[in-house]
Amino acid sequence: MNLSDYLTSKTAVVEQALSDLVPAVDERPMTIHKAMRHSLFAGGKRIRPILCVATAETVMGNEVFDKYGDTDPVLVGLITTACSLELIHTYSLIHDDLPALDNDDLRRGRPTCHKVFGEALAILAGDALLTRAFQILAEMQGPLPCAPAQLATELSKAAGTTNGMIGGQVADLEAEGHSVDADELHYIHRSKTGALIQASVRMGAVYANAGEQDFNSLSQYGHEIGLAFQIVDDILDVTQTSEALGKTAGKDGEQKKATFPSLYGLEASHQRAEQHFADACGHLEHFGDRAKWLRALAEKIVNRTS
Repeated sequence: MNLSDYLTSKTAVVEQALSDLVPAVDERPMTIHKAMRHSLFAGGKRIRPILCVATAETVMGNEVFDKYGDTDPVLVGLITTACSLELIHTYSLIHDDLPALDNDDLRRGRPTCHKVFGEALAILAGDALLTRAFQILAEMQGPLPCAPAQLATELSKAAGTTNGMIGGQVADLEAEGHSVDADELHYIHRSKTGALIQASVRMGAVYANAGEQDFNSLSQYGHEIGLAFQIVDDILDVTQTSEALGKTAGKDGEQKKATFPSLYGLEASHQRAEQHFADACGHLEHFGDRAKWLRALAEKIVNRTS
């Protein structure tokens, strides 16, 4: 199996689980459920849930999907954990696109939630996905390798204000139009984007009941690829078209955002992304072949074009 096959198979599992975990469009109140699904099923790459699954496989063995049946609590719990990350990610995109924040009309190649359903319903759709993420963790049935509360703690920290996604979004807003130094730029990137990516890895490790050494190595891997992901995002905003990205290109420059290309230039930004990739893989060395999918995912993150 190559990475493309791996992604296809895991994405299909995640897509089905997400559809089952979110209320159907004919369930009252129907409009909010349509709005939630409009953004949730807009063609996302599902990188975060797949990172979670790949991390658990790294710890538990790559035979997880062969060892446990589709209805086994261990496998169901892992997929549910992975889906909670995608619900949080999609909520953040809905809110990030609102006029009060980045004010974008396009996301994943389709009109943003507020352009289709209005600002009020878009805010509520984001709120609903956020709430649902913690509900599905709380409702997981055992026996499980870990306590659901451990997973909820990781997710809430990554999505919160102290070194988390919301804190990074605040710092990003406050930095618009201002010069920032390297320390502030790194804080924005590792919080706004990196924290949830790192949490994807950490939650997979927590779920698999990783030992201390394995957990710390995987956490560092997640930190490095989280930074690499956002650096590449910054680069693509400058170098790609809106059609290629599925969102409005050039927004960072228009809004005078704090980005790696604006501080270091494109060439140095490429070099930094490659260094974070190398450092990430370095943290996986002692896992050997068990971490092959995490290595492949890191490479895909750094070399992606959209």
